[in-house]
Amino acid sequence: MRTQREDVRNIAIIAHVDHGKTTLVDELLKQSGTFRANQEVQERVMDSNDIERERGITILSKNTSIHYKGTKINIIDTPGHADFGGEVERVLKMVNGVILVVDAFEGAMPQTRFVLKKALELDLHVIVCINKIDRPEARPDEVIDEVLELLMDLDASDEQLDCPFLYASAKAGHAVLDLNDAQEDMTPLFETILNYIPAPEGDPDAGTQILISTIDYNEYVGRIGVGKVDNGSIAVNQEVMLVNEHDPDKKKKVKISKLYEFEGLNKVEVQKAEIGAIVAISGIADIHIGDTLCDVNNPEPIPFQKISEPTLSMNFIVNDSPLAGQEGKFVTSRHIRDRLFRELNTDVSLRVEDTDSADCFKVSGRGELHLSVLIENMRREGFEFAVSKAEVIFHEDERGKKLEPIEICYVDVPEEFSGTIIQKLSERKGELLGMSIASDGRSRLEFSIPSRGLIGFRGEFLTSTKGTGIMNAVFDEYGPYKGDIAYRKQGSLIAYESGESVTYGLFAAQDRGTLFIGPGQKVYGGMVIGQNGKAEDIELNVCKTKHLTNTRTSSADEALKLVPPKVLSLEQALEFIDTDELLEVTPKSLRIRKKVLDPKQRKRENR
Repeated sequence: MRTQREDVRNIAIIAHVDHGKTTLVDELLKQSGTFRANQEVQERVMDSNDIERERGITILSKNTSIHYKGTKINIIDTPGHADFGGEVERVLKMVNGVILVVDAFEGAMPQTRFVLKKALELDLHVIVCINKIDRPEARPDEVIDEVLELLMDLDASDEQLDCPFLYASAKAGHAVLDLNDAQEDMTPLFETILNYIPAPEGDPDAGTQILISTIDYNEYVGRIGVGKVDNGSIAVNQEVMLVNEHDPDKKKKVKISKLYEFEGLNKVEVQKAEIGAIVAISGIADIHIGDTLCDVNNPEPIPFQKISEPTLSMNFIVNDSPLAGQEGKFVTSRHIRDRLFRELNTDVSLRVEDTDSADCFKVSGRGELHLSVLIENMRREGFEFAVSKAEVIFHEDERGKKLEPIEICYVDVPEEFSGTIIQKLSERKGELLGMSIASDGRSRLEFSIPSRGLIGFRGEFLTSTKGTGIMNAVFDEYGPYKGDIAYRKQGSLIAYESGESVTYGLFAAQDRGTLFIGPGQKVYGGMVIGQNGKAEDIELNVCKTKHLTNTRTSSADEALKLVPPKVLSLEQALEFIDTDELLEVTPKSLRIRKKVLDPKQRKRENR
């Protein structure tokens, strides 16, 4: 018989990028007494990975738990970027309700819509938390109307429309049910969770059933499956059957060697777990997301939605430039292959395929950010390799017509730039779907645009809006091919010979365009050292020194003044490279180069 387990609540925190999910979790942890009174806690304690901390974004969902009035509340902090949307879809299977965090100034944004739609499809209870109400330009009442409109747009049921609204400042650590209430602490939010989010239910006497929703990976214990006990109970040394709804042939008897529950930020070993508990299980080598652990005598898999397919791919290639192997620790194809396949242990939205060449691997992901985080992680671990320009993955329909991924792109810009942005996105095959003027005089534009049109556009977008624009895109569907797009209007400045760049050579080169390197840097023939102002590629000798003569002129000894080079970040370099170029990635350097280094052969191929 199905019963509710009243002493547990399972919730996920969902929102658009930067609306304050992780900061909110921090406060809930602090105010529930999870940390000792004198314990030093860093900000955004859930973002444990270096890149997450530096960029201020969440990449992997994290589990934690707090205790309030005798109830254990399991909380999952989820990522906000569309590129990590696969991560959000899965974890929602473990919870009975969500806290939707919305910025009191920005309001409902594209990713707010995406995550809310997923939550409503799974029939979860929603608590809306209007965060950052202490921002000087906050407009909480209008934002509530926006969220209600969004709920109606997404066909929410009457019960879901009747959801509780709270006003909070996660940074200041308080939440209130009414803006006129005294702002003290997070108690109103804790109470709302207990009263409104249903307790998990299941049949404690039935056979075991646990759906694995996320995979953690640890060097020492290998793969760790995380999921919620849906029915029955699970105990250490119990024999269970591993099955999968999408793979009927998968049936394997396994033994539970270690079982953990989440307490605060730690995993705590337990001997047994009952329905509603979120557990981590280690010791099963080939456990995957979507697998169900169930009773040996009655193996019934739990249904699980397929993970969204990748839309972009790029090639990871063994570095073969003249400077190969000088800065990286892991440079061979075996190292790179092992590392990429190891990434599949934890990242389900990623695909890695071998190609005809043993030195090249095709890696597909959900977006440029998704792939750039993998590249950044690998270079920090000491890998050296080259990557090609990101290309979209095309499909064909039944009639053999070419289909490509189409995204819905939302742009927020000051009104004076809206004309420029409409023109630029139209050139990239974007269609304007709607335009509205916000209360602060900014234009909000909505486009339908092929994913190809957005590759490499972010830098140009920031330049065109003088750094004041906000652009967000989320995958919509595969649609008919929209025709060719001209990417880069400018050519590259290419080094003619190998050596070290000198001021004299660079001084002559800087009139031709924007340089990416300064003096004293190693270069080689075929390496891209800058961007030409015109459309064609130019070869230059930047290692050229001045001829020495014995005539002295008064002006010759004056110092040559160089314009500071434009040093590209990883994202900018990935956006800049063209289809005939590669980005050489090492732990210390990022170098752009032509695929074919020899100028004669390059001309032949271009012809």
